[in-house]
Amino acid sequence: MTDEKKHIAILGSTGSIGTQALEVIESHPDVFEVEVLTAQNNAGLLIEQAKKFKPNAVVIANEDLYSKVKEALAVTDVKVFAGENAICSVVQMDTVHLVLTALVGFSGLKPTIKAIEAGKTIALANKETLVVAGELITNLAQQKGVNIYPVDSEHSAIFQCLVGEFHNPIEKIILTASGGPFRGKKKNELASVTKAQALKHPNWTMGAKVTIDSATLMNKGLEVIEAKWLFGLKPEQIEVAVHPQSIIHSMVQFCDGSMKAQLGLPDMRLPIQFALSYPMRLNSEFPRFDFSKHPALTFEKPDTETFRNLALSFEALNRGGNAPCALNAANEVAVAEFLKENLGFLEMTEVVEHCLDKISFIEKPTLEEYLQTDKETRIRANELINKR
Repeated sequence: MTDEKKHIAILGSTGSIGTQALEVIESHPDVFEVEVLTAQNNAGLLIEQAKKFKPNAVVIANEDLYSKVKEALAVTDVKVFAGENAICSVVQMDTVHLVLTALVGFSGLKPTIKAIEAGKTIALANKETLVVAGELITNLAQQKGVNIYPVDSEHSAIFQCLVGEFHNPIEKIILTASGGPFRGKKKNELASVTKAQALKHPNWTMGAKVTIDSATLMNKGLEVIEAKWLFGLKPEQIEVAVHPQSIIHSMVQFCDGSMKAQLGLPDMRLPIQFALSYPMRLNSEFPRFDFSKHPALTFEKPDTETFRNLALSFEALNRGGNAPCALNAANEVAVAEFLKENLGFLEMTEVVEHCLDKISFIEKPTLEEYLQTDKETRIRANELINKR
């Protein structure tokens, strides 16, 4: 390629992370070029994005929507593909420099593997990829000399605290959590929680799945598992602190007792931009933090008795093997059923705990065994829900 711009593939361009990534790219047209856009079902927005950013190619994962996208973009030079396999193919294109994986859940695993195999830099917003198959992914990235830059605000914070410190031993990291909309509530108060209540996050605007995970603290549990693989940590080196203001995004404590924290207003565009532009910091028009408007930053321990998902995540992390994969699959099914109003708020955790107990343990799973664990767990979770 003749130009020196960074050519980006955005997997999940119509979701919360994908749309904000496009805002970042639009603000820096001299630095970034959109090479590939993909969406699951939102053909309308994908068409709109393709007309605006003129990528080399787009993929609509839902093959039933292919003709709609193809016809709408017939007047452009944009190549149109459909299906899950096409997503795995486009990430390997020579014209792609960096792949932003912003797909929701387990669906991010295979395309991320294909992108790493093709030697592409990864900006990872799909934490489930490392939750499900952390060992496999990190080993593959090492073999291929591929960098994985975290997009989650908490992991981005840790990464930013570690720049210039990679040679210094970490004593522990502290991932901060807002506590979600039900912080301070007890189990009896959560039994009748509605979908609408659970979708009202106090600080962040996110997609439905992540918002529910945040309300149950499963999101923090998944982040704990992701952090282990991103930063090469032991489970006992990872702590969670509830920080309702969401200003300190996470902290690192070094072997001398010194701590570093990364602060900023809750705005996902900042960690997205850092992952896309690293090692450079680009100018931004994002709102600035003002200490005078935030006179108190508070911290408390998470309530793992009421919010059992966080404790179950640590349990799965300590067990290792395919346990985190089972945890994730059960949770994806449970959240989907809660969003359809077929399952109660507290029942989501019951489904996850049941599946974690029952699924056959594999200490060193292959990719095929991860896929099988995911499939079996989903079947078991659905059976359990249908019996209720």
